[in-house]
Amino acid sequence: MQKNFNLKTEQNNSMRFFYIRQVLAFFSLFLVCNCLNAQVELKGKVLDANTGEALPFAVVKVKGTINGVSSDYDGSFTLKVMNLPVILEISSIGYESQSIEVKSADKPLSIKLGDKVVLLGDGKQVVEVIGQRISEKAKSGPLTVESMDKLAIKQTASVSFYEGMGALKGVDATTASIGFTVINTRGFNSTSPVRSLQVIDGVDNQAPGLNFSLGNFLGSSELDVLKADLIVGASSAFYGPNAFNGVLSMETKNPFFLKGLSAQVKVGERALNEVAFRYADAFKNKSGHDAFAFKLNMYFLKAYDWVADNYDAVSDTKTGVKNPGGYDAVNRYGDERIATFDYTVTNERQPWNYIGLGQFHRKGYNEIDLVDYNTRNIKANAAFHFRLKPELQENSPEVVVSSNFGSGTTVYQGDNRFSLKNILFFQNRLELRQRDKYFVRLYTTHEDAGDSYDPYFTALQLQSRLKTNNTWRDAYTLFWGQRIDGEAQGKGYPQLGIDIGPPLRIIFDRDKAALWLKDNEEWLTQAHTRAQNAANAVGNNGSAYLEPGSAAYSAAFSEIISTERTKGGTKFYDKSALYHAQGEYHFQPKGLNDWTIGANTRLYTPISNGALFIDTGSRKITNLEFGVYTGIEKRFLNEQFKLNATIRMDKNQNFNYLFSPAASLVWKPDSLNFIRLSFSSAIRNPTLNDQYLHLNVGRAILEGNISGFDSLTTIANWDTLSSHDWNPAYRRYFSVAAIRPEKVKSLELGYRTTLFGNTFVDMSYYFSFYEDFIGYQIGIRPYFNETGFPTDKTLVYRVAANAKSSVTTQGFSIGINHYFAKYYQVAGNYSWNVLNTKTDDPIIPAFNTPAHKFNLSLSGRNVEIGSVKNLGFNLNYKWIQGFQFQGSPQFSGAIPTYDLIDAQVNYYFPKASTTLKLGASNILDKKQFQTYGGPRIGRMAYISLVYDWVKK
Repeated sequence: MQKNFNLKTEQNNSMRFFYIRQVLAFFSLFLVCNCLNAQVELKGKVLDANTGEALPFAVVKVKGTINGVSSDYDGSFTLKVMNLPVILEISSIGYESQSIEVKSADKPLSIKLGDKVVLLGDGKQVVEVIGQRISEKAKSGPLTVESMDKLAIKQTASVSFYEGMGALKGVDATTASIGFTVINTRGFNSTSPVRSLQVIDGVDNQAPGLNFSLGNFLGSSELDVLKADLIVGASSAFYGPNAFNGVLSMETKNPFFLKGLSAQVKVGERALNEVAFRYADAFKNKSGHDAFAFKLNMYFLKAYDWVADNYDAVSDTKTGVKNPGGYDAVNRYGDERIATFDYTVTNERQPWNYIGLGQFHRKGYNEIDLVDYNTRNIKANAAFHFRLKPELQENSPEVVVSSNFGSGTTVYQGDNRFSLKNILFFQNRLELRQRDKYFVRLYTTHEDAGDSYDPYFTALQLQSRLKTNNTWRDAYTLFWGQRIDGEAQGKGYPQLGIDIGPPLRIIFDRDKAALWLKDNEEWLTQAHTRAQNAANAVGNNGSAYLEPGSAAYSAAFSEIISTERTKGGTKFYDKSALYHAQGEYHFQPKGLNDWTIGANTRLYTPISNGALFIDTGSRKITNLEFGVYTGIEKRFLNEQFKLNATIRMDKNQNFNYLFSPAASLVWKPDSLNFIRLSFSSAIRNPTLNDQYLHLNVGRAILEGNISGFDSLTTIANWDTLSSHDWNPAYRRYFSVAAIRPEKVKSLELGYRTTLFGNTFVDMSYYFSFYEDFIGYQIGIRPYFNETGFPTDKTLVYRVAANAKSSVTTQGFSIGINHYFAKYYQVAGNYSWNVLNTKTDDPIIPAFNTPAHKFNLSLSGRNVEIGSVKNLGFNLNYKWIQGFQFQGSPQFSGAIPTYDLIDAQVNYYFPKASTTLKLGASNILDKKQFQTYGGPRIGRMAYISLVYDWVKK
């Protein structure tokens, strides 16, 4: 054993040294590729000549060459040229291109573009399309990036920009409630998106106790979002642990660049009311330079949520909706199958006893009676920016102090459906940064579960007020034996006879009995209703089944949800926090275009008092992790090739050192084509839930697995035991090893091109290898009494676990954007993703992703119809192939194929700086499931007014 351990350790060390040698080799290669000629750096901004607004993604190019860049979100650009003077060509969609001669690099350039009008022979006017809203960074980046800029956010056809991201290539947007939409890419989609990262201005937006982002429920107001980049694929080397399948990086508006007042009012179906405002301004110092800026954001939403009313039988349950004794419905809780309620085997062996009893269920409670569907959301933000050297303007070192607050009520779907009620979220940030040079960022995140509770467990608690399961079963079967058996025999059920022989034998016509049961299904259903009513009639302290809407129900319900779980109720106690520090610095040594080094550390302090985690009594949990990283970029051969290499090392207190290398080569044969080959890797430390969770969700106990789990039996073995009278000879046990970090390596080939000057094509293929894939195993921990029969202590467990074998996935995506006439665009994208691995490994991967999906859209802005100008529209069609959704035992089943259309039309009032927008998500109101166990999502029509006054 020791020899094997040493061998494994040596193998791990060899792999680490291999990665280190790889990176050192990359460094050695790049450092010898020195530029032989000095370069001149030109800086400047591209602005709209009419409004003065910055123009992002304008193309700035040296005439007659492929040397060019795209302007950043604030219109700024940096372009290196071999010598001066040079002639620059500047272009952007819908603007007149310009050519200017630059003789000096002493001062930043200020370039203003105006509309270009081309007069045709018939007198009509069109604006020439001479650029594209795709940035140079996006086209030449080492990873696949899907983006929504400021204009795309305004033009989205969905009810919010966040939901609108579902129209991007390769993106899965899953709505579990009005307040909770999840963005994911490349498989393993989940309403608990632990394999993707969401950051806002570089700050992780996760809830500390849950370890994943709650969509945009606790994010930024749409008025303050400048752009959203979705970095697709394994990204730990660039973004740290848990950037496993992708990163949603949102950037808010800098008050130095975007000043003024913005306000929005939106009303719509389902009593939707949304109000938001943003105000930003900057102040100059005595020298006339902007030195201090601030912004304030407020956002409020309320609406009546979609009702989860799926009363189909839970997938793969033994009883269906026609079972006389009831069944386990998806959105009814407390009616689960309980082994001791199953008399099927007894009826098969002795059909003359408990005639037709079979499997029966408790009545349960519907979700609509257990949750608050009145969604409310409040978000507030304040940020203060200080320039330490105002004379350098945007290149000045800058101190940012910001604070975010979020609160609200919604339904969140994870392992169960949870009612998040009055949840609180606080985030504070202090940052020192200099653009493209360095940053030091400190932030803390605190959450308070407020009055949140578990509706599923609430249903169980309500039923336990009546009787325990065993007591209720005894009352049910007693009524059946005393009343129903006799009535069945009176209705012609076959009589039991005895032939005294010899030999002595029982005479019973089983075929006739089976036919009788089939012919009397309606009567049996009525009999089960009577037995259930009898069992529900009188319980503990003389109580009966608590009917929703009754005073007794309301009193019991209020008491249960206001009492903490550890004290017998279902209210969550969660005051978890995380503390994060990160620093990064960029060098430009001779021979390299960029060399980055950085480090970060994070401390989790989960506090649930035993409601979520194993922090009961005096036991406290803390979890510390840190990482260091470095990366280089080298451009060579007249900047036709760009090489990136990055490596990151991470350490969590409970796990070994882990390395995440990445490398890419981008070839730019000309200004229109980009070919990319990349290798990336990622690690995912087990979440706090994977390590420390202990949560009873009704049908199972969900367990973290920091120390291993033993003495479990499979459900198949349990069924075998039950069919053999619990004979100990048939008992089989298994153990689950302690959880380990998950790792993925991904190879990707991508191609981006521009055709005919107005058609952008982006396609990519990837293949990913997962090791120690984290999923879960389901087992039963049995307890038997002295007679060998199971007791109430027997429970089902869902245990966090690693796959024993490798898991592989692959996929392909293509997107086409065609720009034509005056600001029109037709676009389409298609994605294919599959899980390749088919093994007998008991791990449940929860891929939860359609194999095929596509979007088609047509949009336009500044449309002219006769004398009417400033019209805009967007029409998007989405098709999603059906797939199998794997979640908790209650929420696993098939999602049928569905499609939907989002549409909006808008009109801009220039003098009032106001946009009127009328639109609808799912305009045809095709109600459909996006997650198993969630509601059917229908149409959400809305009308909004957005006022946007930009201070110059």
